[in-house]
Amino acid sequence: MFETLSGRLSGVFDKLTRQGALTDEDISTALREVRVALLEADVSLPVARDFVKAVSEKARGQAVTKSITPGQQVVKIVHDALVDMLKGEGPAGELKIDSPPAPILMVGLQGSGKTTTTAKLAKRLKEREGKRILLASLDTRRPAAMEQLAILALQVGVDSLPIVAGQTAVDIARRAKQQAALGGYDVVMLDTAGRLHIDDELMDEVTAVRDVAKPRETLLVVDGLTGQDAVNVAEQFDGRVGISGVVLTRMDGDGRGGAALSMRAVTGKPIRFVGLGERMDALEEFHPERVAGRILGMGDIVALVEKAQETLEQEAAERMVKRFQKGQFNMNDLRSQLEQMQKMGGMQGMMSMLPGMGKMQKQMDDAGIDDRVLRRQVALIDSMTKKERRSPDLLQASRKKRIAAGAGLEVSDLNKLLKMHRQMADVMKKMGGMSKKSLLRGGLGAMLGRGGGGMPPGMGGMPPMPGMGGGATPPGLALPPGLSGLGKKK
Repeated sequence: MFETLSGRLSGVFDKLTRQGALTDEDISTALREVRVALLEADVSLPVARDFVKAVSEKARGQAVTKSITPGQQVVKIVHDALVDMLKGEGPAGELKIDSPPAPILMVGLQGSGKTTTTAKLAKRLKEREGKRILLASLDTRRPAAMEQLAILALQVGVDSLPIVAGQTAVDIARRAKQQAALGGYDVVMLDTAGRLHIDDELMDEVTAVRDVAKPRETLLVVDGLTGQDAVNVAEQFDGRVGISGVVLTRMDGDGRGGAALSMRAVTGKPIRFVGLGERMDALEEFHPERVAGRILGMGDIVALVEKAQETLEQEAAERMVKRFQKGQFNMNDLRSQLEQMQKMGGMQGMMSMLPGMGKMQKQMDDAGIDDRVLRRQVALIDSMTKKERRSPDLLQASRKKRIAAGAGLEVSDLNKLLKMHRQMADVMKKMGGMSKKSLLRGGLGAMLGRGGGGMPPGMGGMPPMPGMGGGATPPGLALPPGLSGLGKKK
């Protein structure tokens, strides 16, 4: 997400921050490049022009050019301007579902990922807020649309409205509201029909459903890859139906991000969520401050820690902390770390959240480092016997050949894995004398690159990424509540 724009802006600001003193001409040159970068990212021309104008007004003058760090001052001004451009009203993912059963109307064009997003949002509300959800498909035209939503509802563990043939979308909406009230549901989500293009028939049907359902939230689902067309769709839907927020899908495949940057400025409607993959948990709240940080290469440490907290199993983490305290670390532990990393979005997903690591993406691609490396390492460990996993020192030439052949890889690949394991085991031995509290804190600091070298997994969920350390842990970062209690006696 935003890789192209982030790369361009990083180049512009690197030049600025390397210069000791700045003139107004230097700032003007940099802002011209920023404007070109925004336009190449498919940001609408009026939005790009207004953005550059706002930054230019604040960045000129004695306060910036004569400051001790003028380049950093300009970067901060750009960051604040990005936040203003992206920001909506109220917390990002907070929905108005305070009066059960609260109807949520999902609208959008066909093919935008509306049905899948409905199921993702239902899973989120169920797991994070403990809500009872009822899903209802109002799509009477697309073949198997109702069956699709019923299957997705089963996958995420929520109820779906029974299918009754021959009913209109308005009839289904009435029945869904009645069923939600009788069944004691907190939220009823109405998945409306989409079209290949906006037409009066579509708008009339959606408007009729809105009048019957009286939704607390009307969320427009649009494909982020369509760029400015997504913004045009949002304008037309808001004009005819009235929307309360936007969900951008397929943002994991959009390196430009023009739709996200233009949406709030053009429509005045906030982006509530972004879809980042096909998995049912691949839906994230849209936080303007964090997104602005990612675009400018500052990373998103908060999101990384939150993701670790979501995927970390408490009991498994407790067991691992106890093993780390004893300085124990075998191949089973390493496998757990690698799997944890895959759950957290893989190598690329985590790199995008670490400050300054976005610039290394091209070097990683050139070196052939991607998530396939993790899968190969897991395959090598799976090729070992239980005894070999517990005692890697047993691995001699003949065993190595057998393991490598079993995983379909070379012995050299296995040697690299064993070297990484030895480095991590050495770190575990050094950390063995720490208290439980220090172990967790030290592990998180190591995970974020404090202290150079590799990134040992003190948190019970993070494997090392050799050679990618050396950064600094942002001030004020603390373990979230779900992690801070690990290792304490109960």
